[in-house]
Amino acid sequence: MSDVSSRPTNFIRQIIDTDLASGKHNAVQTRFPPEPNGYLHIGHAKSICLNFGIAQDYQGQCNLRFDDTNPEKENVEFVNSISQDVNWLGFQWSGEVRYSSDYFDALYGYAVELIKKGLAYVCFLNGEQMREYRGNLTQPGKPSPTRDASPAENLALFEKMRAGGFKEGECSLRTKIDMASSFMCMRDPVIYRVKFAHHHQTGDSWCIYPMYDFTHCISDALEGITHSLCTLEFQDNRRLYDWILDNITIACHPQQIEFSRLNLEYAVMSKRKLQTLVEQKVVSGWDDPRMPTIAGLRRRGYTPAAIREFAKRIGVTKQDNVIEMSALEACIREDLDAAAPRAMAVLDPLKVTIINYPVDGIEWLDAPNHPKDDTMGSRKLPFGQVVYIDRADFREEANKKYKRLVLNGDVRLRNAYVIHADEVIKDADGNIVELKCSYLPETLGENPADGRKVRGVIHWVEATNALPAEFRVYDRLFSVANPAAEEDFLNVINPQSLVITQGLVEPSLQSAKVEQAYQFEREGYYCADNRDSTAERLVFNRTVGLRDSWGKEEE
Repeated sequence: MSDVSSRPTNFIRQIIDTDLASGKHNAVQTRFPPEPNGYLHIGHAKSICLNFGIAQDYQGQCNLRFDDTNPEKENVEFVNSISQDVNWLGFQWSGEVRYSSDYFDALYGYAVELIKKGLAYVCFLNGEQMREYRGNLTQPGKPSPTRDASPAENLALFEKMRAGGFKEGECSLRTKIDMASSFMCMRDPVIYRVKFAHHHQTGDSWCIYPMYDFTHCISDALEGITHSLCTLEFQDNRRLYDWILDNITIACHPQQIEFSRLNLEYAVMSKRKLQTLVEQKVVSGWDDPRMPTIAGLRRRGYTPAAIREFAKRIGVTKQDNVIEMSALEACIREDLDAAAPRAMAVLDPLKVTIINYPVDGIEWLDAPNHPKDDTMGSRKLPFGQVVYIDRADFREEANKKYKRLVLNGDVRLRNAYVIHADEVIKDADGNIVELKCSYLPETLGENPADGRKVRGVIHWVEATNALPAEFRVYDRLFSVANPAAEEDFLNVINPQSLVITQGLVEPSLQSAKVEQAYQFEREGYYCADNRDSTAERLVFNRTVGLRDSWGKEEE
């Protein structure tokens, strides 16, 4: 077991500590049980870090189990993406990947046991009738007309269901609990339904499929799970979880513990809403860098370490809350500030001709890959008569707060010389197309000898060696903090969530690897896109800006 003093603590870990101290358990066994009906998102990452992290800290085991009981919405693409996400986050499950469908035979047997005990029956109410019979929070439910059929009758009907003798929706198997319960989930919930659907693991072997509440607790018990961790919406369902395990013949009875789910500003966490974004092509796919999916965050340039740190910082509680997007962005900024090499990129190029520099002259200047970490080494930057700066880094007139290049003013080019803006060249429409500047040869690594004041430092690239690149500047997908509360969340899409520009980068980025993070000096953190970027066509995604400037005007 890891050093207790170095481990985070929360109410779940306190329960586990008590269970181990009392001898209730000798080891810890957790599981991560996603449904393979979509890509995992940042909320799932919190659960992954919790379940796998607890297993690691207590030298226990954590299973990866797919809750694959709804074949119409599930497929192998989602299975594969989820497995990859867990691995990418830095975790390894115990043994082979597990599936709830591995237990379909056992689950059927437990359903038969409940029928024989008079605790389950085949019901012929349709969905609308079942809702009517269930009652509401102030009115008790009414018994189904077949609720008191004999075990023998129900067993024959259930076997007919299994054999394909009923149509979809014609009947279901329900537990016989309490139609007057104050907990709606205990009013004879359905545990099996007829569904003629091909299953990605079991093929066409089954035409009846168990419901989640029936499957989950039994799967946990069959795997010897000690602590079954789930989010707060399953709190009431814990009564059903325990009821099922108390009424079947099974040795293990895991403890279900609920914690608050992750809600993040400027994002939606509903798989249904995320799927809508994909299907209506608001985004380019589940891994669009604006999506809160793990695949989207990865493609945007987020690192496993930053996501794990985020999960650690937000903690585990029973209180529902909404986490500010800036908290997630702070984690990736801190990680990349230390780890990302520096480079220069110009997203909106403006030509600068240095009139007193040799026409064909090129010199190679040394530039550190990281100003705070000498171990990252250095690189060579070409410097010549023509360079490009960012258009926003020049103004013909500006007040003293503007720390960039102004006509008749001076500025330093990063890792190079001080230049002076002498002349502005405009086209027929009055647009600036070129600057004529002069450079101070003695200012490489030195201040101007004449004592002139240099406004600031700007980034640049040399024209003849610069590489063309596409920049995808991503921002928050929604323009309001809580899009899920809107009548139609699609009406609050941020029109500036993706801005694409064509610009230039320094030549060292020719060999940029996909997902490699860089700090483009004064622009933000970027990474080479893991789908579209190649040595022949460089594409960089903005991970996050250098500072939190959401909703703030720039100087």
